[in-house]
Amino acid sequence: MGPLNGYTVLELAGIGPAPMAGMMLADQGAELIRVDRAAADAPSPLESISGRGKKSVVLNLKEAGGVETLLRMVENADVLIDPFRPGVCEKLGIGPEVCLQRNPRLIFARMTGWGQEGPLANAAGHDINYIALTGALFANGERDGRPLPPLNLVGDFGGGAMLLVNGILAALLETSSSGQGQVIDVAMVDGAAQLMWMMHTFHAAGLWNAKQREANMLDGATHYYNTYECADGEYVSLGSIEPQFYALLRDKAELSDEDFAEQNDPQRWPEQKERLAQIMRGKTRQEWCELMEGTDICFAPVLRFTEAAAHPAAQARDAYIEIDGVSQPAPAPRYSRTPSTVAHGPRANGADTQDVLGAMGFAAQEIQALREQGAIA
Repeated sequence: MGPLNGYTVLELAGIGPAPMAGMMLADQGAELIRVDRAAADAPSPLESISGRGKKSVVLNLKEAGGVETLLRMVENADVLIDPFRPGVCEKLGIGPEVCLQRNPRLIFARMTGWGQEGPLANAAGHDINYIALTGALFANGERDGRPLPPLNLVGDFGGGAMLLVNGILAALLETSSSGQGQVIDVAMVDGAAQLMWMMHTFHAAGLWNAKQREANMLDGATHYYNTYECADGEYVSLGSIEPQFYALLRDKAELSDEDFAEQNDPQRWPEQKERLAQIMRGKTRQEWCELMEGTDICFAPVLRFTEAAAHPAAQARDAYIEIDGVSQPAPAPRYSRTPSTVAHGPRANGADTQDVLGAMGFAAQEIQALREQGAIA
C-alpha cells in the first residue's frame, strides 16, 4: 500500500522512459493499467522489468469501439501517459481535449523526445540525440577521443522518466486543490538540459572548460575524481574532492608530497593521474576495498550491474529483489509509513482486460460485444 494507493494511471504502451515512469508509479501504489496494442507483433511485457506491478488491457484503437472503451476508462482514471509523437493521440481520437472533456480532473502526461512543438517536434530521435543537443554528450569521453554516450541514462531515464514522474506528482498535488486537470509536456531534451545545471553554474563562474572533454574536475581530468585499473584487471572509483578526503586518500594510498601535495593544479593532473594509476595497479580490487571502502576517501569498487546485488551494502538495504526469477532493482524511494511494494511481475498482454473493464463498470455483455467487434482482446 504505497503512497499513491487510490490513484489510477493509464499508460499507453510505449518504450523507454514512459514505461519506467509507469513502473515507478506502480511501485508506489498506483493502480497502473497499461493499454497494449492489439497488433500481434506488440512487444510482450514479459520481456521487460518495467512491466512489473502493471495490469494489461489490450485495445484496438483503430476501431471506434476501442476508442470509446479507452475514453470510458479515462473517466475512471487520474492520469493518462501518452508516449507517442505529437499529434498521434489526436489522430486516434484520444487527444487531451477529448479526454479532458470526459474527465476534467485528468492529468494528460505527454512524453516525447523533442517536445510538443518546435522544429524538431515530429522528428524521430533517441537518447543519444537528445543529450547531444544539450551538451551532455559532448562532455563525456576522453580528451582526444570521440564523445561517448553514458548508456541511455541521461536522456531516456534521468531526463525523461524522472521528469515525467515529477510532473505527474506535481500536477496531482495541484489538482487536489483546484479540482482541474491539465496537460503536461515532458521532453527528454528539456530534462537532459536540466541535468546539466551544475555545468552551467561552473561555466558561469569560470570553473568549467566547455570546449574540451576531460579538462574539468568532474569529467575525468583530475587524478582524485577518476577510475583506476587494479592488479586483477578490475576497477575502482575515487571521488576525493574535498581537501580532508584528499588528505585521507594520500594517507591510505601512501601518496608522496613530491607528487601529490598540490591537488588542484590542472597542469599537474596528467602526470598525477599516470602516477596514481601505477600505484593503483599494485593491488587487486578487493585489496583496495579492504583498505579504503567505508572511509571518507569517497571510494567504491566499479561493479558490473550483475555484481551489484551481491555487494554487502546492497544486501543490507535489500536494494535488489527477484521477481519471476529475474533480479532487478527494488522500489525506491523508501517510505516509513506507506512502503512501496511490487504487486506482481509483468503480465501478458491483455491478461487483465476483462477484470479491469468489469471493475470500471462495463457489463459482461458489453465486454463480450467489444471482443466480438475486435475492439478489445
